[in-house]
Amino acid sequence: MSTIFTKIIKGEIPSYKIAENEDFYAFLDVNPNTKGHTLVVPKKEENKLFDLDESSYLDLMQFSYKVAKAIEKAVPCERIGMTVIGLEVPHVHVHLIPLRSMADATFGKKEKLSDGEFKAIAAEILKNFK
Repeated sequence: MSTIFTKIIKGEIPSYKIAENEDFYAFLDVNPNTKGHTLVVPKKEENKLFDLDESSYLDLMQFSYKVAKAIEKAVPCERIGMTVIGLEVPHVHVHLIPLRSMADATFGKKEKLSDGEFKAIAAEILKNFK
């Protein structure tokens, strides 16, 4: 059975896409810790990060790096935090979170954004993705 992320990648569920290539898809988290909170997922379903083969793991990190640099240019923050927890959805995903304080990294507080805010943030990050 497809994960929610596979359904997003296939366009069955709408998303605020940030970047995409043959192997990876990045999109805004719809329940973000902060504005610009982005998820990066491999298109191939894999449950655990360290079940990826080494090449796929390194490619995921390289793609995440490029996405993080674009977020950093688009969203005011002190730095971009990265975490891989993976308990919510059985599909590898990297959280890239614009941080202003340690509280932004705790998943204890969430920001509510309108559709227009999500679209504007996604467009600004995408504009900076190289």
